[in-house]
Amino acid sequence: MVKQAFTAAEFVQARRRFLRHCVLGAGGLLLAGCTAPLTSAASGQELAALVAAASRRGRKPPMPSETIRPALVKPDVALEVKIGQMLMLGFRGTTAQQDPAIVRALTEQHVGGVVLFDVDVGGRRPRNIASPQQVAALTAELQALATLPLIISVDQEGGNVARLNEKYGFPATLSAAALGERNDPEFTRAEAGKMAQTLAEAGVTLNLAPVVDVRLNPDSPIIARPGRSFSADPAVVAAQAEAFIDGHHAHGVRCTLKHFPGHGSALGDTHLGFTDVTETWREDELLPYRALIAKGKVDAIMTAHVFNARLDPELPATLSPAIVTGLLRQTLGYEGVVISDDMQMRAVADHYSLEKAFELAILAGVDIIAVANNMTYAGAVADRFATTVMRLLDEGVIDEARIEQSYRRILKLKGLA
Repeated sequence: MVKQAFTAAEFVQARRRFLRHCVLGAGGLLLAGCTAPLTSAASGQELAALVAAASRRGRKPPMPSETIRPALVKPDVALEVKIGQMLMLGFRGTTAQQDPAIVRALTEQHVGGVVLFDVDVGGRRPRNIASPQQVAALTAELQALATLPLIISVDQEGGNVARLNEKYGFPATLSAAALGERNDPEFTRAEAGKMAQTLAEAGVTLNLAPVVDVRLNPDSPIIARPGRSFSADPAVVAAQAEAFIDGHHAHGVRCTLKHFPGHGSALGDTHLGFTDVTETWREDELLPYRALIAKGKVDAIMTAHVFNARLDPELPATLSPAIVTGLLRQTLGYEGVVISDDMQMRAVADHYSLEKAFELAILAGVDIIAVANNMTYAGAVADRFATTVMRLLDEGVIDEARIEQSYRRILKLKGLA
């Protein structure tokens, strides 16, 4: 029984909201509206009367003949939306409005993910994080701008690598090394659950953790020294990572294993330049990935920019079809989202233009390309990415099926498929 009829204006406004959010449905279907505003010939009261009468007769109400046209159901979203979903950007500002480029990237270029940082590389300038209340407001603002529900990610590994840290009023966290030394999966699960609750309350949907690099080089400047690895034993790494993931999943936060195919033996730092692990990498660095994939625990995997001539004699891992598609997908059987490490890290940026890096990463099988902690405006990066992908399509280097492949994986990561 209809207690109160919609006015014509209310009906149209509600329908527009409905159509905007239909894109969030299973499989990412987009319902595009074709309904004209109601006229005086069919007011909200008349429509309500039709609904009530039909309900009494047990059948659907007839559509008014000239005032409402049936909505057309389109089979999918626009190609431009799918392309935008493959990009994850960093930006500057404690509100979105402080960076017009990120507003444009989300509203016009359909970018599907962002990364939050507390400060720029080297700690020179503040970025996105000031307090728990501010971060929650920021993430809500970003979600309201996005075409599809946004992946909002952060490096919250624990210990030295925790963007949401005590300085800004967030709870303290333990490093992976501290958790691995204790080697108590139940304790790790509980600590990870506390971390995930903090992330969920802040509006973060994807933690760019845990690190599953095996601590083969105890002097590694980027993995071992900052305490980012659970252990030198790959079985301990796998068990600790599983507990870490379980703690996050209990609070609805997804996780990212990194850095594939293994950064723990590296002598150098891919942030600073070319890093060759050919002579130091060992196959048992794959054990955590193999174990967690087999258990269905993996939401996403981030690639490393390391060079390993034993796996690919020409390309670093992020840009290598042999490593991303051959080793990770075909050999290890992984079917989920692959995220690149930041494409402006010098291990890639010193040797490839941004456009060439985009091309090679897509050809390798990467689904989400991160350009996060950089000095380039977000909008300019989104423009360059979209232009590059459209050129690759026009030239036949890739086809739309390749974009569709990544888009479907991303929808699943977002819980939309």
